[in-house]
Formats: sequence, structure tokens, C-alpha cells
Amino acid sequence: MAKRDFGSFHASNVQELLSLPNEKYFPPQVPFSLPSIILDDHKNSHGSLIFGREIKKRFFLLEDSCCFLNHGAFGAALKPGLDTARQWQLYAEQQPLRFYDREVMPFLVHVSRRMAHFVNCCPTDLALVHNATFGINSVLNSLDWVAGDVILTFNITYGAVKKLVKHICSKTGAINREAEIQFPISGKEEARVLIDGAHALGSLPLDLKSLNPDYYVSNCHKWFCSPKGAAFLYVRPDLQHEVRPAVVSHGLGSGFNSEFVWTGLDDYSSFLALHTVLDFWEAFTPSAIRTYIHQLMRDATDVLTKLWDTKLPAPLQMFGSMALVELPKSIHQMFETVDYSAAETVQNTLYHDFSIEVPIKSLQDRLYVRISVHIHNQLSDYEKLGRAMITISQKRKHNGE
Repeated sequence: MAKRDFGSFHASNVQELLSLPNEKYFPPQVPFSLPSIILDDHKNSHGSLIFGREIKKRFFLLEDSCCFLNHGAFGAALKPGLDTARQWQLYAEQQPLRFYDREVMPFLVHVSRRMAHFVNCCPTDLALVHNATFGINSVLNSLDWVAGDVILTFNITYGAVKKLVKHICSKTGAINREAEIQFPISGKEEARVLIDGAHALGSLPLDLKSLNPDYYVSNCHKWFCSPKGAAFLYVRPDLQHEVRPAVVSHGLGSGFNSEFVWTGLDDYSSFLALHTVLDFWEAFTPSAIRTYIHQLMRDATDVLTKLWDTKLPAPLQMFGSMALVELPKSIHQMFETVDYSAAETVQNTLYHDFSIEVPIKSLQDRLYVRISVHIHNQLSDYEKLGRAMITISQKRKHNGE
């Protein structure tokens, strides 16, 4: 039963509701009908699920004219999820006080419990946040850094996180050491480990109880395909007393989840729309989705490396839903210097001349394309990319460039 716990909210007993065992928890009734995820139209004669173009048309808003191979950047939201988010926005505005004062926190508890079950952790160890950056800021800014402390990052650490670490070091005297990543990575008992799993949710089976990290963040808007503005932060139970949200509000002192559930008035529709996104994943099953993604990744890299006579910068088994593929020699020969500018030139040509959205990367004097694979993609997308790259090099050669 919802009741007051912190602030002036009439239903803020978040910690209590999250702590209840499943057999004693009764979720609040959603005030409208959620979209139904029906699979019958997406099975072949053998009963197997069909992904690709038809899924793209029915479940995504992606333009037909665009060959979209950059899902890893900002994701692409499911249409039913967006519909649900809009319904929550409309419902909230029908009676704002009722929604924010009496209903939103029990609703957030419900979806938090479902998300915790999906990633296999205790509901009290997971907090919904708007993006991975907020979660990482919350953790790193909560620790009591002193001069001489070492923050270890890697050469592949996300740029925004590198900037945050440098900012913390400039204020506290802590030292940032950057290492070239070597696999496999082994942890040390005296080191706290914060995992930036921004791309993990949806692309990999995520079992937090088995992984047992100190801290873990992941986005929901990327491979999980939720509306923008949904992510989660996991903190190991014995460390939760140290971690404060990046924005402190009414829940301070009332428990880890209470502190994160309310960081000021906000639009919570992206969190609440996770019900529909979870329904989608449960209907199609995570194993079927990931099997399609990983097989298509193998097929796509095989097509491109053979067509371009190039290779991957790492073993195929190290790639999941994204992969780097070296561009053909003829593309490299177009430039005196292979750098960011060269990569940008190729990327813009693909975008403007071929309607292909895909990033080109410059690494150690070589150019690579970073392809993403999701259920709205199919092999013909990557065949188009392969042909376009050959056309670019031939056109430049013909023009004497």
C-alpha cells in the first residue's frame, strides 16, 4: 500500500514497495490500455520470427529512404513505446497533482521492479536515471577523492567520461591514469570498478547478480529501443550509502532508491513507457532478437571484408551488435593524410550521396566503418554500403582525385 515516506508526497514509500517480495507486491493498475504486441504477422510458415524490413515498417519510425546503420549512436525508439510515453504525458496533465503527488512513485516502483527482473538484480539495487552520463556523474561525484587517489580509465573510455574524470581530478588533486586496454581485464580487490555498459542492455544478456559489479550503468534508449531519456544505475548494496544522485532533492536520507526516484519535477513518461518496451522484448524474446542481431553482424562483416578485401581490427567473436570494418585500400589512397578529416569526408559522402547513415572512424592511420545491427536491418543494407564505398573510390579515381 502506498503511503507517505518523504517530502509532502502522499505516496513516497519507495524503499518499502521495492523491498517487498514478489508474492506480497501488488502493482498499481495502469490507467489506460497498453499497446498489444502481436507476433502472428511476423512469423514465417515454419513459425520462426521474421525481422528486417517488415519490423522496421511496423515498429519503428525510421525513414524508408535512409539506410540506417548507426543504431549505436542514439538508438531508435519503438513506435509502441513512443505511443505509451505520449499516453502517460496526456494522463499526467489531466490531473497533475494526483499524478505527481499520489501516483507517479508507485508507478515508477512497478516499472523498476520489472526492469530489475529483466537484468536479474534486486529491485532495491537499481535506480532509473535519464541517461548513463547522469549515473556515472552520480557515482564519481559521490566518492571522496583526495590528492593522490588514482582514477584508472582506458584509451577507449567514452569521451564525456574522460572529461568528467579530468574535471574531478582538477578539483581534488586525484590522478587520472589512462591505460591501453588489454584483454582479458582482471580486477584488483582494492579497486572500485564502475562499468559503463551504455550499449549492453538489449545487445547482450545482462545478469547483474552473476556479474556482481560495484557500479553499473546502461542506457535503455540504445539497443533496448525505449523512448529517449531512460537508463539505469546499479549500485552494490554495501556501497549505496555513499552514492548520491547528481541532483539532490526530497528523498535525501530516505534510502538509495528514494533519493534517485525524485530529482525534481520531471517528465517521467520515458521511464513509464518501459512497460511497453519490456512487453516487446518478452514477446519477441531476448534470445531471438540477439540471435538475429549477432548472425546478421557475422553475415554483414563477411560481405564487407570480402567485397573490400579488408579485415576486422579484432576477432569476430569480440563484436556483438557493432563492428569495425577496415575500408578498402582505394579509399585510403584518396587522402594524403588519413585522419579525422578524411573519415568525415567519407561519412558525409555516404550521407549526402547515398542516404547511408553510418560513422567512419580514423584509428592508427587506418579508416574503418562502424556498422550497427538491429532487428530493423537486413543484409541488403550492408550490401548497399559495400557497393557505395566502391562507387566512391571509382568516382574519385575517374575524376583524377
